[in-house]
Amino acid sequence: MLRKVVRSSKFRHVFGQANKADQCYDDIRISQMTWDSNFCTVNPKFVAMIVDASGGGAFMVLPLNKTGRIDMSYPTVCGHTGPVLDIEFCPHNDNIIASGSEDCSVMIWEIPEGGLTSSITEPVVKLEGHSKRVGILSWHPTARNVLMSAGCDNVVILWNVARGEAVVRIDSVHPDLIYSACWNRDGSRILTACKDKTLRVLDPRKGTVISEKEKTHEGSRPIRAVFVSDGKILSTGFSRMSERQVALWDPNNFAEPLTLQELDTSSGVLLPFFDPDTGIVYLCGKGDSSIRYFEVTDEAPYVHYLSMYSSKESQKGMGYMPKRGLEVNKCEIARFYKLHERKCEPIVMTVPRKSDLFQEDLYPDTIGPESSVEADEWFDGKEAPPILISLKDGFAATTKSKEFKVHKRLLKTTTASAGCQPDSNGVRYFIFYIFFPLRCMISSQLIDFYHCECIN
Repeated sequence: MLRKVVRSSKFRHVFGQANKADQCYDDIRISQMTWDSNFCTVNPKFVAMIVDASGGGAFMVLPLNKTGRIDMSYPTVCGHTGPVLDIEFCPHNDNIIASGSEDCSVMIWEIPEGGLTSSITEPVVKLEGHSKRVGILSWHPTARNVLMSAGCDNVVILWNVARGEAVVRIDSVHPDLIYSACWNRDGSRILTACKDKTLRVLDPRKGTVISEKEKTHEGSRPIRAVFVSDGKILSTGFSRMSERQVALWDPNNFAEPLTLQELDTSSGVLLPFFDPDTGIVYLCGKGDSSIRYFEVTDEAPYVHYLSMYSSKESQKGMGYMPKRGLEVNKCEIARFYKLHERKCEPIVMTVPRKSDLFQEDLYPDTIGPESSVEADEWFDGKEAPPILISLKDGFAATTKSKEFKVHKRLLKTTTASAGCQPDSNGVRYFIFYIFFPLRCMISSQLIDFYHCECIN
């Protein structure tokens, strides 16, 4: 009886291919900061990259179709007084992006439809509550206008962005620097990795530890962790001999890993990107020139190596396109935006299929752009699963831009401090209904209208 050598999987032949030179974004001065974040974020409308800037921090936001050489005078988002460390687009509004910086602040920005025509220096909302630089940002996957930030002060803050308030402050859990922080699929749990080599699963509203595992990886270099299928946790780190490792954990039984695999001896931190629709996790090492991908299943050894995309140039950062931004008619299951020193290069992951028909096994219903719950409701305890959409007819970004509401105190600036409480008497709010520009063509010029209402 012959032994089965190769494991059967429909993703066994997934291959990566870089776009042609004319479909890349060239002549961009990518940030030289040594911070271990992605430096890039992308959605079906825009790609944003942290760039070098003098006298502060800046990042560039480009429409996806603006490929080729980018002029040095192209406008940027440049309101921070220190280098920008992390950026992330809002999953429920493609024109809203958050940025964290060395100046200890978090800023929320509104990108005009069609992209920037001039540099932006004033954010829609400025959030101040950290005492040291802010290096990690993550929007809630199902609740509108809920943002998590983590800083070098070892504090995690959950913000109600619409009100500009810090609602939850978790400041007594982490004794050392926080390396990574992320949500689970429905936003009911937070997972953090700390410099003390401990993984912690937190209740986001109470700020308490539900479960934790010490010494997940013995090495002293940074650890990254993400939630994968069925609530399991995948972590990347280093062994005592500085070998890079990937491990899978069951948070209900943290005693031993389900699997622990050693990869190589490179020094770059492995950034994990998990696709819940296919069960594939992509590992992109900072400073590497390759992307490894594995399939996570319920069968031992649980994390199965599939293949590796390799190139000649190393990556300084990586952006990951949401599933709704992919070309389903080409069997594209993932798209990365690889940052070089002077350019951004899209890399497409494809499953080879002969048929041009929609492949239902590759594209189950995926998370859409609509939120399931409002921020106030979520902080009050309401849970809701993500709203799923079908990709059968291809996702079309809505042409009508979404409304973004911001409530601000009349007697205060647009700055919110952590732990601030509502005024007891005479509270007055500005409600800014910030609509994206309504384009009117008069004398070949575009006029932007904004509507502002003050309520006593």
